[in-house]
Amino acid sequence: MTRLGCWLAVAALVALAGLADAGSNCSAADATRNCIDGLVVPIWRPFLDLTTGDRVLRGVLYFFVIAYMFLGISIVADRFMSSIEVITSMERTIVVKRPGLDPMEVQVRIWNDTVSNLTLMALGSSAPEILLSIIEVIARGFEAGDLGPNTIVGSAAFNLFMIIAICVVVIPKGEIRRQKHLDVFCVTATWSIFAYVWLYLILAFFSPGEIEIWEGLLTFVFFPLTVGTAYMADIKIIQNRFLPHRYRRGSHGQMIATEAEEMKMLENGSPQGADPALKAFEEHRQEFIELMREIRKQNPHITPTELQKQAEYEMISRGPKSRAFYRVQATRRLIGGGDIVKKRIDKEHNKALDALVQAQEKQLRDNTCKIFLDPAHYTVLESVGSFDVVVGRDGGPDGLTVMVDYFTEDGTANAGSDYIPVKGTLTFYPEDKHQKVTIEVVDDDVFEEDEHFYLRLTNLRVRTKDGIIIDPTRIGGLPVAQLEMPNTATIMILDDDHAGVFGFDHDHFQVVENCGHLSLQMKRHSGARGKVVIPFRTIEGTAQADKHFEMKEGEIVFEDNQTEATIDIGIIDTEQYERSDYFYIELSPPIWAKKMNDLSRIQERFQRRMERKRGSSVASESKDSNTETGDDEVTTALTPSQLEIAEMGKPRLGEFTKCQITIRESKEFQGIVDRMIKNANTRIMLGTHSWREQFMEALVVSAGDDDDDDEEGDDGEEKEPEEPGCMDYFMHVLTVPWKLTFATIPPTDYIGGWATFVVAIFMIGVLTAVVGDLASQFGCWVGLKDAVTAISFVALGTSVPDTFASKVSAVQDKYADNAVGNVTGSNAVNVFLGIGIAWSMAAIYHWNKGTKFLVDPGNLGFSVLIFCVEALLCIAVLVLRRSKKVGGELGGPTALRWMTSMFFCSLWLMYLLLSALEAYCIIPGF
Repeated sequence: MTRLGCWLAVAALVALAGLADAGSNCSAADATRNCIDGLVVPIWRPFLDLTTGDRVLRGVLYFFVIAYMFLGISIVADRFMSSIEVITSMERTIVVKRPGLDPMEVQVRIWNDTVSNLTLMALGSSAPEILLSIIEVIARGFEAGDLGPNTIVGSAAFNLFMIIAICVVVIPKGEIRRQKHLDVFCVTATWSIFAYVWLYLILAFFSPGEIEIWEGLLTFVFFPLTVGTAYMADIKIIQNRFLPHRYRRGSHGQMIATEAEEMKMLENGSPQGADPALKAFEEHRQEFIELMREIRKQNPHITPTELQKQAEYEMISRGPKSRAFYRVQATRRLIGGGDIVKKRIDKEHNKALDALVQAQEKQLRDNTCKIFLDPAHYTVLESVGSFDVVVGRDGGPDGLTVMVDYFTEDGTANAGSDYIPVKGTLTFYPEDKHQKVTIEVVDDDVFEEDEHFYLRLTNLRVRTKDGIIIDPTRIGGLPVAQLEMPNTATIMILDDDHAGVFGFDHDHFQVVENCGHLSLQMKRHSGARGKVVIPFRTIEGTAQADKHFEMKEGEIVFEDNQTEATIDIGIIDTEQYERSDYFYIELSPPIWAKKMNDLSRIQERFQRRMERKRGSSVASESKDSNTETGDDEVTTALTPSQLEIAEMGKPRLGEFTKCQITIRESKEFQGIVDRMIKNANTRIMLGTHSWREQFMEALVVSAGDDDDDDEEGDDGEEKEPEEPGCMDYFMHVLTVPWKLTFATIPPTDYIGGWATFVVAIFMIGVLTAVVGDLASQFGCWVGLKDAVTAISFVALGTSVPDTFASKVSAVQDKYADNAVGNVTGSNAVNVFLGIGIAWSMAAIYHWNKGTKFLVDPGNLGFSVLIFCVEALLCIAVLVLRRSKKVGGELGGPTALRWMTSMFFCSLWLMYLLLSALEAYCIIPGF
């Protein structure tokens, strides 16, 4: 559809050229009116009494030169829009206070989107039209010209009719696009129509044929009024001030209570509700999270690296982008610059690889030998006999021999009675990576609490090749060897003479939601004899069973001499950015499944005796007692101390028998989302850091497919990178001179983008002055008036990049704001800046000279009037398309979308035809 619109425009230009001869009798002076020297380009002499062949030849040459100049303007406008994007993407940090949670720092944009779209963004896309109007007035000695004002009106007509016509039909089948900020659209649409109504009034009503100072200045003043009213509509200042927050207006005008919104405002601590920037940030973040889930659902077996790379591309591609981004993207694809997003992701990926390589190189440079304990904590049974403590070595220069002393130190365990103390020296030869220290534990049959002692490393030294032992810190001023933490090992001795005490280490644990499952460790201390079963169950808290965690009830079995066991609970990943749900795991009293050999027999006998004593005589009890003793001549009665020992030997629960498990958000997932939000800032994609980077980009050609925005296959896998085609190479070669010229513009990192802004707009002004001269002289050769050249050829040339940008934004964006809303705002800004500044300067100049600034309202007034009538019809159709039958301004049923598109195209052709016919006096004007 984009190509169809371009061919339609070319056909219209050919038809207008044919009208030149038909209307040649309008005025005898029209034939040579444009044949004058320009501000920059002198007229091609001779220019009088030329043959038809000479005029055709010169017309063709000028046509291609002007087209090439428009290409240059598009490329320098790329740099200009990049600077604007960097400027308007500047961020500030705000701290959000949340009830019951820690404050959160959020990066939000300083510039409001509506304000940036109507100021710098509109200036960037309309700079050629605005500058052409100003330069033409200056070039003609502050006299009115036809090229500048008519270019503004013609560009507005092409933008409103043709660009929207293209955007209506390019939406994928079955989809629609609606205005998200309808209030802003209504304001800008009103101002866009008012701007041209006002232009007609100052031309033909207030002071016909003359522009006074107040008219020019008031025209300019309407620009800040447009921005201010659109901003008020965007932040809904009127609704917030005059409409109670506990109500909202429904679709049929009724008032509906919204207590949830009121509670949200109370939580924010402000009656005005949340910061709009913060609200937008939260909305964008939620969109990113949903997209991550969608990608994971489509590719359940995707690797984390591929998921991250694909998510980055999708998030940036689908995320909210500015008008500047689409304008730059369209231009770079057109000239063989490739896809901005894909190139930036590849660049960031290469940066990550470079960082990894540098880290590895840094590790190689770090040539210090490290001695450490691995691990630093040991838990052994009292009956273990002996065990080894491992000392590790890492790094260091080749051929280095290292020695370190070690010794044991008492904690609650005493040397001699609980363990055998050791002391000595370990020697690490060049090929050694580990050494062991063997420690012996003393076993006894006395019940006691668990105890611990330490093994410490000290006095590190190295042996040189000459056999000299020296301090490692005195070699070359840098340490070649050092003791690394941990350099102390803690050895815990568990008493295994009784059944033990069971429980958790703590009463609260945290897990991340993407861990898959929780392995909660249970400990057994103060004994390890016998087989013990510990029942457990999960209990709901704020986390719901089988939605956030696996509901489970079961038993944990501790075998004889087993001191640790784990409870495995499944954790369900809900992929939330912030989360703090909890549930509990509770232990029940232990069951002694296998009694101990000694004390368990005493306890078992005691229980049987007590049972028999209640149900039998003393004699039978004595008989049973003598019979029961049998081979076991340990005892015939239990003393109080034995009963106490037997009771102490029973398994029991410790201090922490109920543990709260809190499920928190995944920092990895949160980091990915944060990184996506950061990368979605198009300042990163459009900005440049150095002149070297700009010249490299100018010399590199990339694939520039602007028709397919699907970068993935049907199976969700990313396509292989496309190679540049013949057209890409052709456009690259054609535009290399422009690219290299504009690579001299300062990078956007300088002065926050303002250096690029100033230099780029100066270059746009120079090129626009050249185009203005060439376009006027082009009309001289082919017999076209400036007014007709402006509304057709020049307006088309300045609007082609916006056409491609709007087409891409219509397809990729979720809403129609970038494709439709920005067109109306830009049309208003063109008049208020392009006409307001130029005519104010001319009116003030003539007032100072004591003369009048005269402007012929004839053709311009007629063109403006036709545009105003057709613009009202266009806006009315867009509003009607929001009804339920269609659902949005863009897209919709196939028949209706094509009918709408054809209607808008006919409006543009009708405007072009009527304006041209009036210019050549074929139909009467004013």
